[in-house]
Amino acid sequence: MQNTTEKESNYNNLDKMSVAEILKDINYEDKTVAISVSKALPQIEKLAIAITERMKAGGRLFYIGAGTSGRLGVVDASECPPTFGVPFDMVVGIIAGGDGAIRKAVEFAEDDTEQAWKDLSAYNITDKDVVVGIAASGTTPYVIGGLKAANQNKITTGCVVCNSGSPVAAEANYPVELVTGPEFLTGSTRMKAGTGQKLVLNMLTTTVMIQLGKVKGNKMVDMQLSNYKLVDRATKMVMAEIGVDEATAAELLKKNDSVRKAVDYYNQNK
Repeated sequence: MQNTTEKESNYNNLDKMSVAEILKDINYEDKTVAISVSKALPQIEKLAIAITERMKAGGRLFYIGAGTSGRLGVVDASECPPTFGVPFDMVVGIIAGGDGAIRKAVEFAEDDTEQAWKDLSAYNITDKDVVVGIAASGTTPYVIGGLKAANQNKITTGCVVCNSGSPVAAEANYPVELVTGPEFLTGSTRMKAGTGQKLVLNMLTTTVMIQLGKVKGNKMVDMQLSNYKLVDRATKMVMAEIGVDEATAAELLKKNDSVRKAVDYYNQNK
């Protein structure tokens, strides 16, 4: 395994740099992340297709991870219901140490090889579902154990890691390997590695939801109307789609709770 995420930073004497120098060098390193993701596009495509197929058959997507990786999974999962109007348990983020670990690190939680499967089993996971392990290093025991157990139970597995040839990738049916390289701050994988993982998770769920019909044109027609900004956005979407005035669009949304339903209701009753 080539563990580049733990390699010495390309920069030294960080504590002697000016603020401008620190920011410039971090920004330079961040620019390399998108290139790493682009090289993994064929792997990302295979995983996105696999997830789409399982979800079309009624399956769910589970993310498992520890630390920053686990938090990224929880964030992506939590954003799917408001963005795409899907049930809260259609995409599930599970972090080693439980929800308390989202805010405060739980010591040694990532080292338990048995716990991930216990956490997944609490959701009555089946072979219709997909489990994606997220691990910057690709060596996290919690994730390795979870993927191994999922494979033993004939559940489709994937991963997003930031080193090549890792134990996590070896357990995944559909591995995504981003070689993001040494961090600006040596070993701080919340930086480039975390950014790369976030980009991939954005790509996966957005692509899958488009394939599942949760987007029309380029609009989030099933988004939840949970604040005034989103209500205003939805009102404009309805106005543009069916050519009604603002008051009519607002009334249609009030009756139907989503852009899609408002437009369908209008078309069926005009």
